[in-house]
Amino acid sequence: MQYDPIKNVIGDVAKRTPVLRKFFYWLLGVMFLRTWYVKRALRELLAKHTGPFALFDAGTGFGQYSYYIASRWPNASIHAIDVKEDYIADCRAFFRAEGLSSVGFAVEDLTVPAHRERFDVILSVDVMEHIADDVTVFRNFFAAMKSGGRLLIHTPSNLGGSDVHKEGDTSFVEEHARDGYSVEDITAKLTGAGFRMLYTRYSYGPVGTLSWRLVVKYPLLMLNASKLFFLLLPFYYLLTLWFSLLLMWVDYRSANAEGTGLLVAAEKP
Repeated sequence: MQYDPIKNVIGDVAKRTPVLRKFFYWLLGVMFLRTWYVKRALRELLAKHTGPFALFDAGTGFGQYSYYIASRWPNASIHAIDVKEDYIADCRAFFRAEGLSSVGFAVEDLTVPAHRERFDVILSVDVMEHIADDVTVFRNFFAAMKSGGRLLIHTPSNLGGSDVHKEGDTSFVEEHARDGYSVEDITAKLTGAGFRMLYTRYSYGPVGTLSWRLVVKYPLLMLNASKLFFLLLPFYYLLTLWFSLLLMWVDYRSANAEGTGLLVAAEKP
């Protein structure tokens, strides 16, 4: 399924006014379980930063995580990048209008070295599955990070990420360069780049994966078939959202032995 065209339609609506964009950020925070996991991990990871620190939002997309961090940690200096010029232009205009001068935006390719020993924290959420040359990116992350800096990644796992559960399954998102990482694969690549692993944790366990299908997959399949389904979405969510949120809460509170998502933290010695 082509995911980006649907994202762009929703993003075009959200960027019309700052109020709509904030509401869009709120929706992303509620309806995407990965956001629950990432925000909790950020709170853990950034707890030690009582003074100024530099953070690299590597693949900012709509800018929702940069907005969350800038709003919660005013001592953060954030450099947010993406390869999509229109996304960066929209983010730059919104953050300027909000007076959030601590966040700077740029168009950058993560496979191209651009920084050296600049950041205390690097955040990359559901980006690495889109990049074939991930080893180069991990090396660039290591070079861009100060000693003692920490890296936080969320990405699909190989245990059903991209909704691929067995050989021959087609990835739900056609833009992905890989269906997902195993713990062993991403650990080997990060340690090979020089990082020391802090943890790997599964997100989207069985109930979380079911909630993702209800909240994300099935609506996107409908919208991919016809944009007319936008008219039906409020009624669909009225019936399903309460149950989906309950499933998400259960998953978020669980220690998943496996899952379709993978949350990874590492440190530069």
